[in-house]
Amino acid sequence: MHLLDIVSRASVPPPWGEGDNIPWDEPGFSRRMLEEHLSQEHDAASRRFATIDQHVDFIHQRLLSGRPVKLLDLGCGPGLYTSRLARLGHTCTGIDYSPASIDYAEKQAAREGLPCTYIRQDLRTADFGDGYDLVMLIFGELNVFEPSQARSILEKAFRALNSGGTLLLEPHTYDAVRRMGTEPQSWYSSPSGLFSDQPHLCLMEHFWHVDRRAATTRYDIVDANTGGVTRCAQTLQAYTDDEYRTLLVECGYTDIAILPSWGDGPADPVGDFLVVCDRKK
Repeated sequence: MHLLDIVSRASVPPPWGEGDNIPWDEPGFSRRMLEEHLSQEHDAASRRFATIDQHVDFIHQRLLSGRPVKLLDLGCGPGLYTSRLARLGHTCTGIDYSPASIDYAEKQAAREGLPCTYIRQDLRTADFGDGYDLVMLIFGELNVFEPSQARSILEKAFRALNSGGTLLLEPHTYDAVRRMGTEPQSWYSSPSGLFSDQPHLCLMEHFWHVDRRAATTRYDIVDANTGGVTRCAQTLQAYTDDEYRTLLVECGYTDIAILPSWGDGPADPVGDFLVVCDRKK
């Protein structure tokens, strides 16, 4: 792409029409994203470690009653949750699309002798297996998939659970997704960053698709040396609380509990996420 392609771009892209996600599986992007996952300066890619420790305590004590189980982390990233849970005695499997994150998680597990297995696959096509007491899909990952794909992932998660097993789901709130789609256009320049190792400009446009109730963010990355342009986009589907409940029931789940926060702590101060716990009968 070239600068002229930005000028002649579609004024409003269709949801998931300019790519179904940012390029998690591209090696360079994956390597740079891993740095963001491990950063303790922000919570953009993964939470800071102190917050993850609190979440792991909630999972271990509140959801699993301190007993060792077999669990599956969908979208596990570099294994920040699975490695901690494995140290508490759980047997963990993680699935993620990012090669750098999976490589990091595997090396950490090997170094510490942790009972963790990591699989690099797309959640949409991956076989989740079965025999799990807990399946978790957190940090808004469900919303990046088109509704039919999200339903398929939840159905596979249901089949992967033992009777009495628990789904831990942390999706975005409806208002959080709508807010993303109504943000103003913005841009920044950087000598290097998430989208490129080279000096570049990042131009961002946000769109709220009222009819689809989805938010798209378009990224145009302009190489400062050559003027070449690369583009990617990410769309998030918005759901109300009632729609989450309906979706889960239709996928076979019962005993749905929607919580404002992890454990007894305060609700998310910006209201971006819900915590949904659901047991399989």
